[in-house]
Amino acid sequence: MFDSSTVNLINPTHLWLEIPEAEQNQIWQQSQGFSSNNRCWIAYLNRLSLNTFLPWLQTEYAPNAAVFPNLATLPSIWEVVNGVGISWEGKRLVLIPSEAMDLSELRVPQEWVDIPSWTADYYLAVQVNVEEGYIRIWGYTTQILLKSMGSYDASDRAYCLDGADLISHLNILWMASQICPDEATRPEEIAPLPELAIAQVQNLLQRLGNPELILPRLAVPFSTWGAILEHGGWRQRLYEQRQGQQQQWSISQWLQTGVSDFAQKFGWASIDSQINYAGARSSAPAFTLPTLVRKITIAGQQYELRVQPKSNIENRVWRFELRNATRGQMIPSGFKLRILTEDLQPFDGNQVQAKTAVESIYIEIALGEEQEGLVWETEPTPENFEREILLF
Repeated sequence: MFDSSTVNLINPTHLWLEIPEAEQNQIWQQSQGFSSNNRCWIAYLNRLSLNTFLPWLQTEYAPNAAVFPNLATLPSIWEVVNGVGISWEGKRLVLIPSEAMDLSELRVPQEWVDIPSWTADYYLAVQVNVEEGYIRIWGYTTQILLKSMGSYDASDRAYCLDGADLISHLNILWMASQICPDEATRPEEIAPLPELAIAQVQNLLQRLGNPELILPRLAVPFSTWGAILEHGGWRQRLYEQRQGQQQQWSISQWLQTGVSDFAQKFGWASIDSQINYAGARSSAPAFTLPTLVRKITIAGQQYELRVQPKSNIENRVWRFELRNATRGQMIPSGFKLRILTEDLQPFDGNQVQAKTAVESIYIEIALGEEQEGLVWETEPTPENFEREILLF
């Protein structure tokens, strides 16, 4: 069993943390929804590391530290790549867990370095000892040092840094971030990834979504792979296909049978509401339709994104509305609501902006006969935002 006094004698510069024994069974159960036993185990190691390290970080240094991008996205990441991101006060670190007893090298998957929205300031080498019940943070590096002093291994798309070149004392990270908050830890610019056509992505997801393909991350060029992973909706679809799940984000299906379990984890719910879009002069009665609601947080304030058919599902006219979650509170001036195609392209009438403080802002969109995927965005960007593809 874990004995902090003993392990600190082994190497006092490393951070040794006990894995909460009471949580291990629960964490194991949470790590079962993956395409193979290997991916379940990788998810298990990542959850153990996260659930042990994050509370320590929040207590000791960063009370507002949180999972990046957010908790609901973690399964779609762990299905294809090792590592878990944590953000705090404009900085970002990535835990890279491993069971290896050999501490000679840190290997960081390329995704955490070269996907622009994933890139981090710091990468922490984490040794996980499940049997003894501890994790050991045995070193860290910045992205600039990783790229300048390390090497790139094309065989498994990883940046590698010799263990002797890691900074072994984690306290130096916090001291440096306090004393030199403007220290360059990552490049100012990361090369953007290409835009992908929907038809190309659909073909790729069909191939990469086959769970018999053990390492989908190595099956296509990195620029293509990175573009798929950076798009939260495509990455989520890839994960669901590898679990044998289809059409988890169909709006019409949600209205008929309820919001899918997958979407509920992202904050979607269904409520009944009485509406009348016909206008005050019309004698047409108000009618009741389910309204789909997504809770979001912007600058610490709660808001709701609402999606509802304008009259009936068959007419394929949909209303997207942003409103304050607190009754009587307003949408501030300058807020924007934007709807994009699945491949993030704008179209006529796809955006609305609050010119003054208003109760709500909304967009109505008429769709064609074929199934279409739409992506919502707001400005300012919500906390822990990840793109979602809603199918209509």
